[in-house]
Amino acid sequence: MIPILIAIFLFLIYVPQLWVSYIMNKYSKTITQLPGTGGELAQHLIERYQLNVSVEMIDTGDHYDPQTKTVRLSSKNYNGKSLTAIAIAAHEVGHAVQDFRKENLLIVRGRMVETAQRFEKIGAGIIFIAPIISAVTRMPAIGLFMGIIGLLSIASTVVVHLISLPLEFDASFNKALPLLEEGNYVSKHDLISVRRVLFAAALTYVAAALSSLFNVWRWIKILKR
Repeated sequence: MIPILIAIFLFLIYVPQLWVSYIMNKYSKTITQLPGTGGELAQHLIERYQLNVSVEMIDTGDHYDPQTKTVRLSSKNYNGKSLTAIAIAAHEVGHAVQDFRKENLLIVRGRMVETAQRFEKIGAGIIFIAPIISAVTRMPAIGLFMGIIGLLSIASTVVVHLISLPLEFDASFNKALPLLEEGNYVSKHDLISVRRVLFAAALTYVAAALSSLFNVWRWIKILKR
C-alpha cells in the first residue's frame, strides 16, 4: 500500500513539471511572422504603459524583480521569436503591472519569500543539529521538538508557492492576455496556443509547491532515521 501511495505522490509532483516543460518546448519554435522577439515585446509594453521598468537577459529563470524593477528573461525567450517567448515576456510584464499598481498580493508574496528563505535555511540547520542535541542531552523529545520546528520552517516555502498561485494566474490572464489581445501582437488563431503557455507559466508554481512538499517529506524520512 505504501509503495502505491509513494508512486501516486511522485506522479502528482512530476507530471505538472513535465507538462509545463512540454508546453514551453512545443510553442518555442521560431515564427518569422511575429513582429518581434520576447525581449523587444517586453520593452515595447513597458514603454507603451510607462512602467519605468528595465529588461535584462539572463541565463535561466524568467522572472520580474520588484526590488530592482527589472523584467528578466532567459536568453531563449529574450531573443526568441516564438509564442512561448512572447507569452512569457508578457507574463513577466504582467508582474511589472502588478507592481506598478501596488497590488497587495505581490507585496505580501515578496515579504513572505524573504522570510521563507531565511526560515528554510534555519530549518535545515535545526534538523541537522537536532539529533546531536538529542544524543548529548539524552532527551529524544528535545530532538523531536527541534526537528518539528525545522520541518515547519522548511514547509513555509509551500505556503509561499500556494500564495503565489492567484498572483501568477492574474499575471497571465488578467494582465498578459489583455495586453496581447489589445495590441494585436498575435493572431486570434495563435491566442489559443498563447493561453496554454500562459497557463503553463502560472502552473510552474503548482509544480514548485508540490516539489516543496516532497522536500518536506524527504526531511521527515531523514528525521525518522
